[in-house]
Amino acid sequence: MASYILNINCPDQKGIIATVTNFIHQKSGNILYIDQYVDRENKLFFMRLECEFINGVFTKEEFSSALDTSIAKQYNLAYDLYDRDYRPKMALFVSKYDHCLYDILARHQSKELAVDIPFILSNHKDLESIAKRFDLPFYHVPVTKDTKEEAEARQLEILKQHQVECIVLARYMQIISPKLIAEYANKIINIHHSFLPAFPGAKPYHSAYERGVKIIGATSHYVTEELDAGPIIEQNITQVSHLHSIEDFIAKGRDLERIVLSKAIQLHVNRKVLVYQNKTVIFS
Repeated sequence: MASYILNINCPDQKGIIATVTNFIHQKSGNILYIDQYVDRENKLFFMRLECEFINGVFTKEEFSSALDTSIAKQYNLAYDLYDRDYRPKMALFVSKYDHCLYDILARHQSKELAVDIPFILSNHKDLESIAKRFDLPFYHVPVTKDTKEEAEARQLEILKQHQVECIVLARYMQIISPKLIAEYANKIINIHHSFLPAFPGAKPYHSAYERGVKIIGATSHYVTEELDAGPIIEQNITQVSHLHSIEDFIAKGRDLERIVLSKAIQLHVNRKVLVYQNKTVIFS
């Protein structure tokens, strides 16, 4: 049995859903899931569809070729086609904070994340013991002002060697270079507290505490050249008050970071995120 995920975007027009579903029916396919969204302001159409072909003879290449010669031309359609059962390779970049790393590895071990993790990479050695605990290769690639280009070349070499398809910055405290971003466009997922830009710097929770904020949050987004301004995948918040200490703020913030990052990873891995105009369409 062959199963696929089809993500579509194109100018909004009549008959797209009927044409696509009829196309799959004519190929002896069965639709398992379908959802769509129309951006009326920009007149754009988005759709996510899961389907299967019971006889298994309709390959991904045949599916793509058939789309190209029929529907794609008719509707000026851009699409991505994925095998539903395929497990992408996801690299983890970390620095010294371990809370997001532990959470991802635990979820992966309990089969919540349908990915393969070929290695952990860090600019410090502090978390190497965690990699050993989970029996994963650990690469230490130091980054300084003088060695940044050399470090980037080494990172790309490791990523290519392991055929990595997406990268998760599990509190990796280095700015990603334009070259790496271009190589993995909309495939590098970051997590940070939602105080930016109101509370930037090394101690945002301290600043928020001093200001007396009433909510704290976390945001996961794709990395772009504009720092912390990429398309947002997932966000969440929790309430705080004058009763909470700075330590409470930090603990609550880290809990949110774990939850928000893992949710963003799941959405990305399950092909439920469509990016356009520095925004995202998130399908359920």
